[in-house]
Amino acid sequence: MAGHSHWAGIKHKKGRADKERSKIFSKLSKEITVAAKLGDKDPLMNPRLRSAIQAARSSNMPKDNIERAIDKSKSLDQSNFEKIRYEGFGKDKVAIIVEALTDNKNRTASKLRTIFQKNGGNLGTQGSAAHNFKQIGVIRIDINEIKDDKIFELAIDAGADDCFTFENFHEIHCGSEDIYSIKKKIESGVENFISTEIEWLPLNKVSSKGENLEDIKKLLELLDDDDDVQRVYSNFGEED
Repeated sequence: MAGHSHWAGIKHKKGRADKERSKIFSKLSKEITVAAKLGDKDPLMNPRLRSAIQAARSSNMPKDNIERAIDKSKSLDQSNFEKIRYEGFGKDKVAIIVEALTDNKNRTASKLRTIFQKNGGNLGTQGSAAHNFKQIGVIRIDINEIKDDKIFELAIDAGADDCFTFENFHEIHCGSEDIYSIKKKIESGVENFISTEIEWLPLNKVSSKGENLEDIKKLLELLDDDDDVQRVYSNFGEED
């Protein structure tokens, strides 16, 4: 019985990991398809597509999946595919920004409103939460790709505002309008990138505890799990 229980546990963990992997690949594929649809099919001529492909490779997405996502842009009519920002609040007035890629904004808004309402939050109007954030360009590079001093020098010379080194990656901050020109300069010394994105950086952190903390975590997780959602940002921070 112990062996059976152990295998059941392994299957459960594997199933959860496979589901998470599938979700990540789905979001990456959608970004690749939209980037290819909106610009050149050649990654060298399309910075957004090049960055999307690099992010996919960083997540170990198979080459076939990447090629299928690009090919999909040639045949799929995505004229109504929109990038939409939704804003709302969780418990303790935690501000939340949700970025979605959707072909039906009414469907997406309805789903997100339900998720907010069922988890103690509310979906607001555009602009209601954004003032709690600032938009910046963020470039992430694996820690093993380049040494700390080298990436800092490369980033600052390229025109970045700042460069940080964490346990597993380097993170470069720059103006959102300069992200692709700065990344192109950094490519002279770096081949592989984890991600290149325009993100919402919180200006302040809101902490929660107890039941509210768990509800906020659940709300953020459910929002991120939605098929139309690409990214979720919040100013939530756990108490020490």
